[in-house]
Amino acid sequence: MLSKEEVQRGLNTRIVGKKMFVFESIDSTSTCAKALGDAGTEEGAVVVAEHQSQGRGRHGRTWEAEPEKNLLFSILLRPSLEKDSAGLLSFYASVAIARAIESTTGIPVECKWPNDLLINGRKCSGILLENSYQQNVLSYSVVGAGVNVNQIEFPSAFGNRVTSLALECGNEYDRKQILQKILGELDLLYLSVMREDFSRILDEWLRRCRMFGHDVTVRHHNREVRGTAVRLNEDGGLVIQTSGGITTVYAGDVSVVQK
Repeated sequence: MLSKEEVQRGLNTRIVGKKMFVFESIDSTSTCAKALGDAGTEEGAVVVAEHQSQGRGRHGRTWEAEPEKNLLFSILLRPSLEKDSAGLLSFYASVAIARAIESTTGIPVECKWPNDLLINGRKCSGILLENSYQQNVLSYSVVGAGVNVNQIEFPSAFGNRVTSLALECGNEYDRKQILQKILGELDLLYLSVMREDFSRILDEWLRRCRMFGHDVTVRHHNREVRGTAVRLNEDGGLVIQTSGGITTVYAGDVSVVQK
């Protein structure tokens, strides 16, 4: 089991990870982090769990992970952001985690809109952003993430769409060291977030994303949008050129149309 003391001992951060909670089992790290946010806990607090009984991904889906094989954590942040730009925090988290995985494995990590990370086209990490507002100003944000590290078997329902660092590289990794790297990258990039400067974060995210210029399909609830992925707009929406004109989507499952 991960040890709070050992993780923090190897951290050299200013904000992220100064306060940390590690659980063997919990309903959801994000639920716990949201409770900390409501209670006024200082930003940078990290909640880590070996197992989640109610772990969740986007759209209320269940996030399943084998205990003591992966990383499951949520971080409480309190940047001064307007509601229109708060969604950009998912790009901040994606870039930070991608950097940490890449420096660990040496394998390129791809970003997929809106908040997945891929290795060789298969998902190795997912991010869930949950924001709380007072009027139109961010009160706090909970950035939840799961990283598939040493798990080598996944439910058949996932098919060939998911992977782990161990599967891609053929060896197990020290989860403590990877978590330390992730928290370090999140802390480093948070300086830009506090300055409300997302330009370099978005530039790197775009360099890691391969779908622009390709035909895509985005499905969200009962809606489906088809067209060419053109760009991101200023608040992180995906701009798509459809047969009927330009449209922007803010949520959904995107897939590149194979020709």
